[in-house]
This record gives sequence, structure tokens and C-alpha cells, in this order.
Amino acid sequence: MTFEEYTQAVEKLNLYAYHYYVLDDPLTTDEVYDKLYHEVVGFEHNNKEKILKDSPTQRVGDVISSGFSKAKHLSRMWSLEDVFDADGLQKWLTKTYKLDTNISFYCEPKFDGASLNLIYKNGELFQGITRGDGVVGEDITQNVKTIRSIPLSIEHQKTIEIRGEVVIFKDEFDKINLERIKQGEAVFANPRNAAAGSLRQLDSSITAARNLVFLPYGVGVNELDHKLLSEKMEYIYSLGFKKPPQRARCKDYKEIQDIYEVMKSERESYPMMLDGMVVKVNEIAAQIDMGYTVKNPRFSVAYKFPAVEKITTLKDIVLQVGRTGAVTPVAIVEPTDIEGVVVERATLHNFDEIERKDIRIGDKVIILRSGDVIPKIIKVLTHERSGKEKKLSRPSVCPVCGSELLDEGVLLKCQNLKCEARVVNSIIYFASKPCLNIDGLGEKIVEQLYNADLVKSVLDLFDLSLEKLLRLEGFKEKKAHNLLRAIENAKGCEYWRFINALGIEHIGEVASKTLSEAFGERFLEVSKEEIIACEGIGEEMAESLLEFIRVNRESIIQLQEILHPKEPEQKAEAKENPFKGTTVVLTGTMSESRGAIKEMLESLGAKVSSSVSKKTNFLIYGEDAGSKYDKAESLGVKTLSEDEMRQLLREGS
Repeated sequence: MTFEEYTQAVEKLNLYAYHYYVLDDPLTTDEVYDKLYHEVVGFEHNNKEKILKDSPTQRVGDVISSGFSKAKHLSRMWSLEDVFDADGLQKWLTKTYKLDTNISFYCEPKFDGASLNLIYKNGELFQGITRGDGVVGEDITQNVKTIRSIPLSIEHQKTIEIRGEVVIFKDEFDKINLERIKQGEAVFANPRNAAAGSLRQLDSSITAARNLVFLPYGVGVNELDHKLLSEKMEYIYSLGFKKPPQRARCKDYKEIQDIYEVMKSERESYPMMLDGMVVKVNEIAAQIDMGYTVKNPRFSVAYKFPAVEKITTLKDIVLQVGRTGAVTPVAIVEPTDIEGVVVERATLHNFDEIERKDIRIGDKVIILRSGDVIPKIIKVLTHERSGKEKKLSRPSVCPVCGSELLDEGVLLKCQNLKCEARVVNSIIYFASKPCLNIDGLGEKIVEQLYNADLVKSVLDLFDLSLEKLLRLEGFKEKKAHNLLRAIENAKGCEYWRFINALGIEHIGEVASKTLSEAFGERFLEVSKEEIIACEGIGEEMAESLLEFIRVNRESIIQLQEILHPKEPEQKAEAKENPFKGTTVVLTGTMSESRGAIKEMLESLGAKVSSSVSKKTNFLIYGEDAGSKYDKAESLGVKTLSEDEMRQLLREGS
């Protein structure tokens, strides 16, 4: 075989592969393909210096990596906002039309796989990077080259990022699991896990054997001049990429809903798994103008398919104690396959929910799974009962430490700061910036101290010594001295910080300041009536505070004696201004820190809250305002830019 014949053979093999893997339209038999392939292998064996980069032999995958290095995307990969029904779609469209009314939409399936970013330079596949955190992922280029639906070279010569989803077809998934069973290996839970696991194999020959498929859904960095996304995607497909099984251009809600219903009804017939439909504004210029929130593009949404329901048996109910002390019941169910995921646990939310639905151990129940949401029990099949089912008694003591639980009806909570299940998180919160701001006492250090039996409650922090810290791995004198100094500096903190640091359920920074100003050190002795009389504190908050004090009084007194928190000074009443007596929420990036603006507004007599509600008077926003802005708009809360806020203050004064 001459080099010219070799070149022609490579082109022919790539054409055969394109028709087979991308178009699903084979041009020849396996026998003919294999014969020509082996001729190419023979030529390359004798002419290693002449091997073409796009030769199909380069896809075999014979590289074993010691690990994957990090790689940065040329532009950020974003996640999509989800909607779950027609009403959610209509609300998204209403928001979108506020930004631009002269738009249409491009719809395509939302594939259930692993996201991948391909970078091409000078027409050659340069890099394949996993999504990672959207900014930085893992460089898996060697594995990517084994995926036959990804061209190793394209006609487009300028730098371009092509984004898509790597999937495993359902029939291929079944074959892989059958093989794994034969080999005595654990089976994959679902095709998405199989795709993600196959992509990240250190041995690229394993990836090559898995028959992964790449389906592009968009582009990142590019110099394409198409005005419509639909046109841009047609160009991407023309470069040799696989088209989705269905896509559509839509002009309004009705057309979007119509194609959604088609995809939903046909989802089982598709070779790959889908979990919804992606809707994008089709006009590129409008996309650019709409931009992004902190998390999502404003011009696109994932319209999820309805959840899948299955019948199973409730085998047991176990109690979990979270790090905040909340006691949550969890259902243990007969293992049940839902859309390729074997479900063995389901959320029961709370004990009120168990009583309301009359859920009993041994019941036949319907469980629902929607996307990545934890499955939940939606119905008990009472007509299936045999009489052997058992009711779960509502617990009154913590299953971990035995302390009396705070029972608020919906919420059961262990208030014991020394409870093993919550102690680590209690200390982390105690040391955080809104509390005592103990520099250097982050999550890893707290866990290290806890595991070494040096700290079993917040009180133990103040018994730490240089000698004890130097026994720990990674602690040298300087680091140990710095931590001890930071703990010492927490003494004499503001009283509201002391209250906030206790981590009382429902009592956050705002309520801590209110209690501090109203009672100071006397907050340990106040009555329920006195607490409720404070502005912004309701009965549930008062009950939580009183129960916490009752369970932890001795520890609180000890902490007070150690820390000597400062009693609040009496503040002069703020002069009249537009924000006095109002509730304000801040969002977005501003010209100075939000902490500084918060302090300024509080000095003006405003209450600065962290969440938007109907009681919010103003939402003040900076750049990249996100979901809080959207919620304020939907509730009719007045929104002010930072400049408008300052202008209002100038006019008010």
C-alpha cells in the first residue's frame, strides 16, 4: 500500500464510520470495514512516521493515565434553570419576554448523560474537558479520542468550543451490565452513571470499548456569524457531529408545549435516555443581551419530563440526625428500579407527613422520582394492607444522644450541643464569620480536632493548648499559635454574635440582634411573652429559643463566663430617611462590600434580611443579580439599583 492509497483508505474508513456512528446509515458490511482497517494497521506498523492524526487506529485507546489534570474551559459552561410543568414554562416565558419580545425558540431533547466540552484549534481536536464546576474540569482528551462520534478533525479552522452530552444507548448499557455480571463486577445503576464512569477511565482502552456517543447541544468560544442558534447548530452538525433525534423551531408557548408533548410521549422510543427538553431563545443577539444570572443563562431553560412512579414495599423507617440537630425519618424500601436507578430509600419529610398519610412499616406504597430529586412516598395503598403493618411512634428523645427533642409539630430537633451527630457542624457555625469569626477554624480543622478527641463541644475549644495542637498532623508552632490567638480574640465579642453563634433553630443574625438589643445577658431569663413582644419574632421562634435555653442552660452560662460578650450599647434613634423602619434585601455585586452597605442601612434604622418575602419593602441590587431579584419582581417588591438607593438617600436627606 502506497501513502496515497493509505490516505484514501483512511478517508474511506472515516466515511464509513461517520455513516455508521453518526448517521445510523451503514455504507458497507463489518467484513469490508475490518479488511480495510487491517490494511491500514499494516501500513502504519511499517510507516510509524506517516500515521495520520485522523486515522481510525488513533481511537483504539491504549493510554493508561496516572490521573487527570485540571483544565480550564475557554468560556464558562452554565447549568440550566429547571421548570417542571406548563405553568413553570409560562412563567419563564413571561420573564423572558420582559427582556425581549421579538424572539423565537429552539427546542431539543435534554439528554441524560455526562457533559463534555471539546476544543478544536486549526481544525484539529485539541482538548476534551469534563464540565467540572463550569470553569475548570478534567482533561480527558485521550479518552475523548476513542469516541467515534467525535471527529478528530473538522473543516472549521478557527478556535471553537463544542459542548454536548456523552451518553450510552440503552441497548449498549444492557450489554455492559451483562458483561459486568459475568465478570463478577458491580453493575452500573443507570446509563448516565455508566457514561460518566466510562469517560473518566484511567485506561482509555476501557473507554474505547464502551461505545459512548457524543451529542452536541451548543457552542462556547466561537467566531461564527450565524444570527440564529438553529442555523449555528446545523453548521455544527455539518462538521460531522451526530444530530439529535428531534429538534424544532418554535414561535410561542403553544408550539413549545406541542413539541414537548411529542418528545414526552416518544421518550421511550429514543435509543438514549432523556429527562426533559431544552428551550433556548433562537436569536443569538437576544441571547447576548439577556446574559446570565449568577447561576444560569436567562435565555434558556430545561423543561423536565414528569417524574416516574413505582409501587414498592416500605421495609423500615430509620431516624437520621442532621448536623443542625434536625431529626428526619427516612423510608427503607424494597429495591426498585426507576428509569435505570435502583431506589432503596425515600424521603418522608417529617413526622407530620407520616401521620397525615398514615404511613406504616410493611405498607405497599407508590414512590415518585423526578430527575435527581430524592424519591418520595406519594401514596399509601391502604387497600393492600394485611393487618401486619406497624405504626411508627413519634420519638421524644434523640436516637443518638438520648436528649429530649424539641417538638414543633413539623420539626423534631435535638438541641443538645454535645450530641455527636451535630457537634462538628455546631463548632463550624460557632466559628464562622457571622458568629465569632474565629480565623483558621474551618471545617477540616474542626473535623481533625473532633476525630482526635480534642473537641467534643464548643466549650472544648477554650481548653485547647499549644501542647495538644502540636500533637496533630500538620500543626507546627506558628499555625498552633495563630489558632489559639484567634480563639482568644473571640472573647469580648458583641452580644448578638454570641447569641447567633449558639446555632438556635430559627434564630439567625437578625433575630440575634433583636434579642441582644432587647435583653442582653438577660435573654436567658426572659418569658415567652417578652420574646414574642419583640418585633419580627413569632411564637415558633420563641418556643425554639426557650427549649434551647432549657436544654443547654449550663453550657450557655459557661460560655458566657469564658467569652464575656459585650452588652449592646444603646443606639441613638435613626433620623428620618426613606429606609427607616423598612425591611431590605441585598443581592448582586456592588461598588463596596454588601457587609458595608448592610451596616449603613442598619444604622439608618432598616432591617436587612437575607431572603425576599411579601414583607420585604426594598430589594437593592448590583451586578449579576440572581434569583432574589426574580422573586422580588414576582412578588411586586420595589427594586432599586445601588445608584437608585444612593440617589434616594440624597433626596431623603
